[in-house]
Amino acid sequence: MAAVSAALVKELREKTGAGMLDCKKALEEANGDIAKASELLREKGLAAAANKAGRVATEGLVESYIHAGGRIGVLVEVNCETDFVAKTDQFREFVKDIAMQIAAANPLYVRREEVPQEALDKEREILKNQALNEGKPAHIVEKMVEGRMGKYYEEVCLMEQSFIKDPDKTIETLLKEKVATIGENISIRRFVRFELGEGLEKKQENFAEEVMSQVKL
Repeated sequence: MAAVSAALVKELREKTGAGMLDCKKALEEANGDIAKASELLREKGLAAAANKAGRVATEGLVESYIHAGGRIGVLVEVNCETDFVAKTDQFREFVKDIAMQIAAANPLYVRREEVPQEALDKEREILKNQALNEGKPAHIVEKMVEGRMGKYYEEVCLMEQSFIKDPDKTIETLLKEKVATIGENISIRRFVRFELGEGLEKKQENFAEEVMSQVKL
């Protein structure tokens, strides 16, 4: 096990947000390799995040995001365990990212458990008819429907959407990483999204692309 310098421990702590002792142990285990140590912390942190999921989180923030020109507005409530964490830049940045995600990707629910049974039944019926119209044998249609329901959840459930800033990870993965880094349970509780003229006949516009163009500025 290699000895590591205080400067290296500090660098890893600034990079990951993990505690000093955890950083020191990870660097020793990785023989001073900061990239490998970061991965070790991430692996251990994600495991620890599951243990924090049941802890009460009643503090946090209600964040707003207004798209340029005022055409889309989002309010989202994200909870954490303490007021101290709620005031940190890292938590505030996470909540802002979630508000922007909602504006761009237009989820309907936070997680799949919230999807009404009526909506699920309707979607399954649509997918069943699609499969039958494609000429698929009846005995495999049900399996196809269940497989395609996964795509439906990815579209309508915030936690299962790809993160607009990093499509290789889902919002659920992003949240678990923040739990691991911050050290408190975090919960996306609820949101509301308004779109100008919603429900009225209007021209089609790609708001997701517009939101992402602002992210890249």
